[in-house]
Amino acid sequence: MIISPTPIIYGLIFVAVLLLVEGIYLLIFGKSISLNSKVNRRLELLEKGGAREKVLEQLRKEASQHLNSKGIPLYSVLAAKAQKANIAFSPMALIGVMALLSFVAFVGLAIGTSASPAVRLAVSVLMGVGAVFFWVNGKAKKRIELAQEQLPEAVELMVRSLRVGHPFSSAIQIVAKEVPDPMGSEFGMIADEAAYGRNVAESLRDMAERLDMQDLRFLAVAVSIQQTSGGNLAEILEGLAKVIRSRFRLFRRVKAITAEAKWSGMFLSGFPLGVLAVIQLTKPTFYDTVKDTEYFIPAALVVFVFLFANMMFMKIMTNIKV
Repeated sequence: MIISPTPIIYGLIFVAVLLLVEGIYLLIFGKSISLNSKVNRRLELLEKGGAREKVLEQLRKEASQHLNSKGIPLYSVLAAKAQKANIAFSPMALIGVMALLSFVAFVGLAIGTSASPAVRLAVSVLMGVGAVFFWVNGKAKKRIELAQEQLPEAVELMVRSLRVGHPFSSAIQIVAKEVPDPMGSEFGMIADEAAYGRNVAESLRDMAERLDMQDLRFLAVAVSIQQTSGGNLAEILEGLAKVIRSRFRLFRRVKAITAEAKWSGMFLSGFPLGVLAVIQLTKPTFYDTVKDTEYFIPAALVVFVFLFANMMFMKIMTNIKV
């Protein structure tokens, strides 16, 4: 049995490039960008001696720099994900990381494979861009999921603060101090902006759009209505917290119900690719008798089109909006 090492080499190079992204990020920014810290990033920057306005300026720049760079060619595909992930890299730095990773992948392919320079160049660029996109997408998903879990607790903390007599601006400051990232730094930005005279409801709307969270939009609308019409804000936010928790429980229930269908879809979509990889590993000459025929390329394209359609269809069927 002949086992071709080429697919393994390609896979190892991609994994190495993917790990290199995280290594570069941690090397430059350290643990200050970690979501696992109990103290949010804003408080860490303030504790290091940063002036309040300087910290606010830095956090606002990081929070808006990616959406402001949607005009860069091809970067618009990555901008929304990088915004939700709040990647501290500037857009140009992120593009530079893609170029660096592509170069590293090209060197690895040159050492480990015998592919032509054109193929190595195309694959290395695909690996560099794909690794950054995969990494940013994972960061964004993790941050948004954590923000969704923290939001009901943050709203209930504001309710308790309002009921003991604190004004709403002080309630937001308490959330900024007590809640870890990502909500801690986000509410800290709102507290600082309110201290410099910006409307709180407007700041909440901007945060809701940055994170693209429907529950945050509800919060911004509730605060805006209370500011214009009056009423007991503590009761309004308490009801909102209950609604958010109910929606979150429903989301988890739907996720559990559709888990089997999602994994079935992933298996059915990945099984043909897995079989192809096994064939290439165990018997690289399997397609030698047909690959030179005129029908091989069109047939392969048709198969991959149907496979892609199957993956999209299964994703649409299991992607239930709550």
